[in-house]
Amino acid sequence: MQLLKRVGYYLIGVALGSVGVLYFWKNKNVTFDYGMDARTLKSIRTKERIFSEEAKEVLVTKKIDTSLISSILKHGDVDFGKSKPRTKPCAEYFITGKDSLQHISLYVIRCDSTATIKEIHVK
Repeated sequence: MQLLKRVGYYLIGVALGSVGVLYFWKNKNVTFDYGMDARTLKSIRTKERIFSEEAKEVLVTKKIDTSLISSILKHGDVDFGKSKPRTKPCAEYFITGKDSLQHISLYVIRCDSTATIKEIHVK
C-alpha cells in the first residue's frame, strides 16, 4: 500500500473517531479542568458558597448581582501571587474577573466544605 493511501485511511479514521468521541462526551457534559486556575475555580464553585457581612454590604451598595459573582467564579483569573493556597486549614484566593468584569475582584477562603467570599473589591 502506498504511503499516501495509508495516511488517508489514518486521517479518515481519526476524523470519524473524533466525531464519535465528541458526540458521546457532549451528551455526558464532560469538562476538562486541568489548568491551575480552572481546578481552583471549580473546587470553589462546587462548595457551599457563603458571603461575609462585608461582601453582602458591597453587593447591596454597588448593586452587584450574585450571577456576576458566579460568572467570575467560572471564567475568572486566580492571582496566585496575591493568594495563600497553602494556608491551613483553609486556602485563600484572590480572583479577578475577565473582560467586562475586570473591575471586580474577590477574596475567597476555601475550606473543606465551604467557600466564603470574604471581600469584594470594585474599582
